[in-house]
Amino acid sequence: MQNNRMEKVTLSVIIAAKNEAHNIADCIASVAFADEILVLDSGSQDATVSIAQQLRAKVVRTDWQGYGAQQQRGIDWALSDWVLSLDADERISPELQLEIVRAINSPVAKGYRLPRSSSFCGQFMKAGGWTPDYTTRLVRRDCAGFTSHFLHAHMTVAGTTSDLKSPIIHYSYRNLDDVLDKLSRYSRGAALDAAIQGQTSGLGKAILKAQWAFFRTFVLRAGFLDGRMGLVLAIFNAQITYYKYLRLHLQDTAAVNPQLPDKSHATKAVTQAAKETIS
Repeated sequence: MQNNRMEKVTLSVIIAAKNEAHNIADCIASVAFADEILVLDSGSQDATVSIAQQLRAKVVRTDWQGYGAQQQRGIDWALSDWVLSLDADERISPELQLEIVRAINSPVAKGYRLPRSSSFCGQFMKAGGWTPDYTTRLVRRDCAGFTSHFLHAHMTVAGTTSDLKSPIIHYSYRNLDDVLDKLSRYSRGAALDAAIQGQTSGLGKAILKAQWAFFRTFVLRAGFLDGRMGLVLAIFNAQITYYKYLRLHLQDTAAVNPQLPDKSHATKAVTQAAKETIS
């Protein structure tokens, strides 16, 4: 007799975390519909691990080799048909949950881009390049990968992609302290990625790139529509760009790839410091 029962399509959620006790519970709760929740913890010193375990997430304690490498580990260790990559400060809304369930049960692509709605110091931004901010996050596990960038690594798909409509809710940059902390960490990571790609810089280039970042955010991407915080965001983008290229210039990493094995001790120290800082 032919078995007409369909096998259940399964979903794993991958969350890379470190010291995210203030975020992890709400993040996990928003994906409670998943079949597996993997929290990859890279040395939390707060209650991240215990909270995740209480919510019955599978916690894997690892070292930190960069965001892309951490997410790739999650893909490799996941057991489900599909994987959803999520940050601890992100949430899946009920509307997006329904879309995800429909997408994996009646797929029209191997992977899906999801829009994000992100807050900046408490205000959800409508312009400045932050909306709709599509990012690939939901992929068939056997088609999924991750780039190896230290900053802004992204999910890859071996096959076709499509878009979902409901956004990930992203509680980014909670306050000014968070902004200043990420200014340092993100500019360091961006400079390291630029160095690995063989880019060079100088003081003049840092200034011009920062001016362009402000103009693009506030004018070309209509950041002014977000009012006061739109201006603050444009200034922040200018600052992070300036310090990215200034770091690149001062580290003197021209024609040097920090990932190669024959680097000087100084370059290796810079690379290790960047890994630790970004984590």
